[in-house]
Amino acid sequence: MNRYPRDLTGYGANIPAANWPGGARIAVQIVLNYEEGGENNVLHGDPASEAFLSEITGAQPWPGQRHWNMESIYEYGARAGFWRVHRLLKDTPLTVYGVATALARAPEQVAAMKAAGWEIASHGLKWIEHKDMSPEEERAQIRESIRLHAEVTGTPPRGWYTGRCSMNTVDLAAEEGDFAYIADSYADDLPYWVRAGSKDQLIVPYTMDCNDMRFAIQAGYTNGDQFESYLKDSFDMLYAEGQAGAPKMLSIGLHCRLIGRPGRAAALKRVLDHFNKHEGVWFATREQIADHWAKEHPPMQTTRPSEMDQQTFVSEFGGIFEHSPWIAEGAFELELGPTHDTAAGVHNALARVFRSASEEQRLGVLVAHPDLAGKLAEAKRLTAESTAEQASVGLDALTDEERAMFTELNSAYVAKFGFPFIIAVRDNTKATITEAFKRRINNDRATEFAEACRQVERIAELRLQEKLGA
Repeated sequence: MNRYPRDLTGYGANIPAANWPGGARIAVQIVLNYEEGGENNVLHGDPASEAFLSEITGAQPWPGQRHWNMESIYEYGARAGFWRVHRLLKDTPLTVYGVATALARAPEQVAAMKAAGWEIASHGLKWIEHKDMSPEEERAQIRESIRLHAEVTGTPPRGWYTGRCSMNTVDLAAEEGDFAYIADSYADDLPYWVRAGSKDQLIVPYTMDCNDMRFAIQAGYTNGDQFESYLKDSFDMLYAEGQAGAPKMLSIGLHCRLIGRPGRAAALKRVLDHFNKHEGVWFATREQIADHWAKEHPPMQTTRPSEMDQQTFVSEFGGIFEHSPWIAEGAFELELGPTHDTAAGVHNALARVFRSASEEQRLGVLVAHPDLAGKLAEAKRLTAESTAEQASVGLDALTDEERAMFTELNSAYVAKFGFPFIIAVRDNTKATITEAFKRRINNDRATEFAEACRQVERIAELRLQEKLGA
């Protein structure tokens, strides 16, 4: 099977109702990353010093050496930055992404987190890269992170975010932890479900744009005003969408050693003041959002088209194009994936096969369609789909005069073009069908062949929407 694993569709135009508590128009979710003491350091058994997310432009690892400047920048986050952020946000629901080894070296900070009622989620065992780890090594690190987290904080984490993750991270975390959510994604403004490992796993996406990490990269913020402006614009856009009936989640990422600097903390305070001037704002932890979403939108136990075997796929979709299962057989061989597990996705795959077929093959599909209100309908020999479609506009209950008219039109049309008149009846009424019939019979064959093919595709689209939902 030629399958593409990425989901490039998501919710699409069909955004689910978030139904945030109290009818909130927006959920604001603030993360404070606690990494200080868990970063790369030869003291921690790592081969080199840290080189990521600091004030040092173009920092490079120092193999086999401690990096005094880098260490002291991280120490600022633990010694000063954390407490400044704590004073600003101690009364605000917040999620900490806590690196387990960093938490183990921060008893005062952990006590303050717990006193504030903050959620402490896991940020892995160490703040290091995981991309080159074997699955076995990463699995062992996840297990030890969960164990150490529970030992240090008193309870196992219900949320997980590795950050510097591998392609195996989500599956491994889903298998190893009983997590309400995993946050290693930047793919949406709302939570969503994935199949990870062998179970349905809720993803509560994180952010890299509304994130103070951009103070530490070249294409980022250079002063607090830029950070403030971007967060306010993000809030205002999502708040307006919530007022229009489509509430979302604003995720904000903070780091003790970055936002904890005075000039940046001042911008954060102004941002919080802006948020608090609005009604209908739900400040929530990721755990609260995950629990709410799981209750409002539990995972759907359905067989996805992209996961079907060929026999099942052809059985389900072989009749979408009238009496032409070869189209479904061809679609099954295409590069399908999660993004095709919708009516639009399956239709696109089927239509590609139809469009790429020879004119003779497409003519065969046209000829497979019955006449409108013809002899097959009268003899009740139509497919279930065609029967329902023709009945939807009253073609199963014609007067004798109407039946005679359709019989005459059918005969003249087939004699001229060599295939029956085809129209998506669910888009029409009996009157508009009659008008189109009389108008289109005057087309030349090439024009009408093209129009008939478009109508066949539209009929298939409507059938799939009825079958899978729009």
